Amino acid sequence: NQQIIYTAQGRQDPNENTGISIQNCTVTAASDLVPVKTSFEAYLGRPWRNYSRTVFMKSYLDDLIQPAGWLEWNGSFALSTLYYGEYMNSGPGAGTANRVRWAGYQVIKKSKEAKKFTVSQFIEGNSWLPSTGVRYRS
Repeated sequence: NQQIIYTAQGRQDPNENTGISIQNCTVTAASDLVPVKTSFEAYLGRPWRNYSRTVFMKSYLDDLIQPAGWLEWNGSFALSTLYYGEYMNSGPGAGTANRVRWAGYQVIKKSKEAKKFTVSQFIEGNSWLPSTGVRYRS
């Protein structure tokens, strides 16, 4: 009954400006997992603590992602305090019609909302990343 869970996040306080933002990425099975990937259920994430916040945006989600997309951790623990979002993802695992129906889960429709989770706004990357030489899109 092993599962693949890409993210697990939690915050101490809902006002903390932390979380996970996965942008312009490819979520797929590693080559050694491909032959057995149907033996495992894979999910985008689950809450680790209260106030979990995770967004997947403009990423390719392969077919290993379960239709529900997200997984509870311990029954209903932290489901009422989380913020999980998806924005303009593509690929066979990106369909949102059968995603979880939690109050804090949403398909982000407006670019203004999604922009809050970009490098430039979420981690203020434009102010410090250029000096590191790390390539990124804001």
